[in-house]
Amino acid sequence: MLNEELKKALNDQMNFEFYAAHSYLAMAAYCSDESLDGFANFFLVQAEEERFHAMKFYNFINSLGERAMIQSLPEPNNTFTSVLDAFEKALEQEKEVTKKIYHLSDLALDDREHATMTFLKWFIEEQVEEEDMFDSIIQKLKRIDDDSNAFFMLDDEFSKRTFTPEAE
Repeated sequence: MLNEELKKALNDQMNFEFYAAHSYLAMAAYCSDESLDGFANFFLVQAEEERFHAMKFYNFINSLGERAMIQSLPEPNNTFTSVLDAFEKALEQEKEVTKKIYHLSDLALDDREHATMTFLKWFIEEQVEEEDMFDSIIQKLKRIDDDSNAFFMLDDEFSKRTFTPEAE
């Protein structure tokens, strides 16, 4: 049985993961509007990944005999000045996710809730990868700056990105 604070925090994180997916859809829509289909695909795949993360929380909460509580989602940012701006906002969002995961981990540790600590280990490792990926893309975008050939090569590369959920 989870304590109320940890149960609420897990539900909040599940809903934040759904919100992150919502935000990535807004970024994809911006890229589509700019006729950057590869970048749009990148963010659509990222949205799928975030929904997968949310469902991991949903299933975990339910597996503990608790109830996943679905909340309304705030409107995501729909205004971007460039693809670089969208990726910088995505990195900020991932850093926020990391902080929330760390907070959850601290709550689980304080409560000696070992199942939750084990569950969150995967997310901690995932966040290292996510932040690194976004930082790397931002650095590439800054380096290519006005090189339209390199920009469109990156767009083409992202058009091939897919999401394959790992087996549970």
